[in-house]
Amino acid sequence: MIIEPGNSNPPEDWPTLLKDNARSGGQKPYAARSPEKALWQFRAGSSLRSAPVLKEGKLYVTSVAGAVHAIDAVTGLAKWKFQAGGQVHSTPSLFADQMFFGCDDGKVYAVNRHDGTKTWEIQTGAEVWASPVIRNGITFFGSADTRVYAVEAATGKPRWVQELGGRIYSTIYATERQLYLGCGDGKVYCLDSSSGKILWSTETGNGIDSSPAVVDELVLIGSEDFFFYAISATTGQTRWTYETGLGIASSPAISSDSTFFGSKDGFLYALETRTGKLRWKTVVGEVVTAPPVVGDGVVYIQAGGTFALDTANGNVVWRAALGGAIQSVPVLAGESIYLASLNGEVYALR
Repeated sequence: MIIEPGNSNPPEDWPTLLKDNARSGGQKPYAARSPEKALWQFRAGSSLRSAPVLKEGKLYVTSVAGAVHAIDAVTGLAKWKFQAGGQVHSTPSLFADQMFFGCDDGKVYAVNRHDGTKTWEIQTGAEVWASPVIRNGITFFGSADTRVYAVEAATGKPRWVQELGGRIYSTIYATERQLYLGCGDGKVYCLDSSSGKILWSTETGNGIDSSPAVVDELVLIGSEDFFFYAISATTGQTRWTYETGLGIASSPAISSDSTFFGSKDGFLYALETRTGKLRWKTVVGEVVTAPPVVGDGVVYIQAGGTFALDTANGNVVWRAALGGAIQSVPVLAGESIYLASLNGEVYALR
């Protein structure tokens, strides 16, 4: 359904979870005011639990029913649809001409992002909820079969497989030589990206579904043990921890010297990245599992609605009732915000 025609300028790219492999979440001067109108609304036909991604004027969303939709970001009209072999909870990643995503059928798919034709697929032993991450032409991802996979992005040819101690729902953070991720065995792992060799692991008190960010040689990640961790990226030594009221599945977003994340206790937290000191916390819902996204002086979170909070003090700047998906992430593109909701709707707001 088209609510109001958009302008003719395509928005800037947002090709993976939290915009890029650095989890920057935008950090450009996006509008801090409340959206005044809906540009368009797209009905996907089933629940949307992953986040949209955006490249060259097309928005891509995956649904629990296994459908992948390519949508014109300006008009809201469907461009193509691809049907996977199971439910999809994985946020896709875009690289070159391909789109990569995991599926509950245990496969990771590579699909041509221009026309929706399948390029390759690779089978794992269990569902893949993590988002594939591409670095130097290699696609890295974890599976609930306890393994981390490295495959060639162009062909799907396996490079290596490394078994860890538990299911993997955490999306990998890839640097030039290392991979960082959390695991269901309660450990944070650092792997050699060329071989998959475990360089170090650090134990927390419970399983980890949160995806890490790495900044200033610190690995930042939450655990279901209620604690948020800062760990040395080089040695695996814990630098500091911060305790919340419940488990942490939300992945962090980093801006300047602040780290933002949600907790299942319903609060959005802002900590000083270097020390772990609390800057503020604001209640935004009963449970917060989505990652926040940082704009220019504003942090956005979906928790039963979309909230925009002042990064300096945590005060709510505005709230939109649309986009109630608690696991999704808003996409910020210029003056537009794209939201996916649990009821299967995709919205473009301005």
